[in-house]
Amino acid sequence: MPSTALAGIRVLDLSRILAAPLATQMLADLGAEVIKVERPGSGDDSRTYGPPFAPGPEGDRTDTAAFYLSCNRNKRSVTVNHASAEGQELIRALAARSDVLVENFRTGTLAKYGLDHASLRALNPRLVYLSVTGFGQTGPYADRPGYDGIFQAMSGMMSVSGHPEEPMKVGVSMIDILTGLYASTAVLAALRHRDRTGEGQFIDLSLLDCGLASLSHFAMNYLVSGEVPQRRGNGGYGGIPSQAFPCKDRPIFLVAGNDKQFAAFCAAADRTDLLQDERFATTPARIAHREEILPVLAAILRTRTRDEWLTVLDAHDVPAGPYNEMPEVFADPQIQHRGMLIEVEDPASGPLPMLANPIRFTATPVEGYAPPPALGEHTAEVLTALAGVTDSQLAALRDRGVV
Repeated sequence: MPSTALAGIRVLDLSRILAAPLATQMLADLGAEVIKVERPGSGDDSRTYGPPFAPGPEGDRTDTAAFYLSCNRNKRSVTVNHASAEGQELIRALAARSDVLVENFRTGTLAKYGLDHASLRALNPRLVYLSVTGFGQTGPYADRPGYDGIFQAMSGMMSVSGHPEEPMKVGVSMIDILTGLYASTAVLAALRHRDRTGEGQFIDLSLLDCGLASLSHFAMNYLVSGEVPQRRGNGGYGGIPSQAFPCKDRPIFLVAGNDKQFAAFCAAADRTDLLQDERFATTPARIAHREEILPVLAAILRTRTRDEWLTVLDAHDVPAGPYNEMPEVFADPQIQHRGMLIEVEDPASGPLPMLANPIRFTATPVEGYAPPPALGEHTAEVLTALAGVTDSQLAALRDRGVV
């Protein structure tokens, strides 16, 4: 049985909602032991972010939201009241035996309880401490709360998304998701540094920063040219065509990003005459004459059904794909072949469908998937093993609402 990539790494997860839990789920998928610390009684706020809620074994519904299930698999759940002195001591005991701590409390919150990086570093100099906040640890907005939609608006992401007459947020919580990926990368880099030097470090990660960084070439185009990017709906900024087009029945997304691909499209469409038009003969010419060529292409694509076009474009090696609703996504033979839909056995729900981790390793494959934990499911197991709590002490802590 191959070992996992992060075997032997312990992560203390004090985070909730989406961005930071996605980062710790990634680390858990890669083999780290992730201990999720939640409030007694209520737990992670996202447990209630439904409907939909997970199905129960008898066909009814549990009280666990699908939102929570999306970012908390492969973890163990411990309930600890961090606002109590006894709870703080338990978290310190766990942090002293962890490699990584991840939290997404508002700036300064954990310092009030002696659970900030400076305090825990004194106990464990090797600790990698990741703090995910809306605006970062410094700056005029550092104390503000925030959510994904706010950061899509502020970072400029909405300014380049949507149709010309209306800016629009991306449907999924894109900045949360991208921040989760930045976060997991940052932790891995800090662990590599720790392996070389023996020293942990503090990582300050801001959703607003990550949102802006994710604008990538859109931001760079503006910085180089000074021109404000225009919203183009389902159109792209590369070669022409690069956008969605209606067909006789349903739309496709077509990209012919260079001259060879455009010539192949013209052959597939039996419109090689377009190559003789100097306005359309080269990529720069097509970009310059965008408003003239797009109606021509739209008229061509309306002459056949989606599947007819996909067949002929594939035969000519022209990049194109169907617009899929969710049922079609999971029915797609490529998605099925890649094993992106998995099923885990959840004690509360029975068989639970989930998305697989998309990373494919040869030596350390991602194979184990444990269902997201019930609230406090592993409290006794973890605290007795790692914090030295006895059964009688655990019972007393429960009576006092500490765990």
